[in-house]
Amino acid sequence: MRLAASWGLAEWGLRRVELIHAVANPASCRVAEKAGFGLEGTVGNGERYGDGLWYDEHLHGRLPT
Repeated sequence: MRLAASWGLAEWGLRRVELIHAVANPASCRVAEKAGFGLEGTVGNGERYGDGLWYDEHLHGRLPT
């Protein structure tokens, strides 16, 4: 994930890359942070998942700098 984000930011000139995951999944939060994505906030009832329930989500972002 870190390599793909770095490549997109450097080679494609992306201004930002976002990653969103369910708050109920702390492992995804750790992966995002280890890949250089800072936690920017929580989105209430952000998305309906495969089980049909709506979940709060964490929004992570990574910038070129």
